[in-house]
Amino acid sequence: MTESLDATDWSILAELQRDGRLPLTELGRRVSLSASAATERVKRLEAAGVITGYRADVDLTKVGFLVLAVVRLKYPGSRHEPLHRLLGERSEILECLRTTGDDCYTLKVAATSMAHLEQLINELAQFGGTTTNLVYSHTLPYRGPQRP
Repeated sequence: MTESLDATDWSILAELQRDGRLPLTELGRRVSLSASAATERVKRLEAAGVITGYRADVDLTKVGFLVLAVVRLKYPGSRHEPLHRLLGERSEILECLRTTGDDCYTLKVAATSMAHLEQLINELAQFGGTTTNLVYSHTLPYRGPQRP
């Protein structure tokens, strides 16, 4: 679908990534469309799988997750199902990317304390070697793709 995204589609995506709860009338105004035209565009983007969902961004510290870390995992072998099960069980693991290079996975992990982080790392270490980096701040929070 990438080829068929026009400037208006990209504008809609940018607006909805900034505020997924934006009323369709306001969205239409911001992208110079009527509310009904904006609604049709959004429905088309959803149907095509370009927009895959909507979510709330949560301030982790305000809900008790004071420690944020990036964990790299070297996973020997090719049976990844046990790790995938752990990912489904542990909601503190916010994101997991399968990567190339020395590490097989890069995980974003939230913990309530350093002891909690240590417990999570110990669970991950059963699958292979880990390298953990603590996050000081979000220099550039996730913003989604922008028009090329």
